Amino acid sequence: MQISRKWTHHITTLLFFGFGLWSLWDGFRGDGEAEELAEVEAKLDAEWKANKGTTKVSSKADDDLKKKRRQFLSQFFSPIFLKAFSITFFGEWGDKSQLATIGLASDENPFGVVLGGVLGQALCTTAAVLGGKSLASQISEKLVALSGGVLFLVFGIQSFLSTAEP
Repeated sequence: MQISRKWTHHITTLLFFGFGLWSLWDGFRGDGEAEELAEVEAKLDAEWKANKGTTKVSSKADDDLKKKRRQFLSQFFSPIFLKAFSITFFGEWGDKSQLATIGLASDENPFGVVLGGVLGQALCTTAAVLGGKSLASQISEKLVALSGGVLFLVFGIQSFLSTAEP
């Protein structure tokens, strides 16, 4: 089953408006993700201190192994990891570069295509993170949310005013 271009156009228009309103809501709400991150870090720190205070009969080696395993898992499966993974995964799913990669893999060595794709994505993500980090020191998170919301609304208006191609 295939969704018609008309329906895709309408869904895209609604998504632009939805993301725009959501970003504006976050921007006007003002607390931002920095406060949420601080709250999560405080909860994790409190839980870690509470667990550290309990004594068990197990050996010190077992405790050290559990601490290392817990630190490893908390680093790689933290909320920020899951958020970054889902944004990247769903953002790339079905886009033109993925389709081009599928075509390339059908004719070339799949290992080379995977390695090239992973390195290319890693470089793009690194540039985005470093650029975003330097911009974050220059402008506020609230301004980013508000300007992003306005841009999404502009895209929504443009999409609403244009017609879907058959």
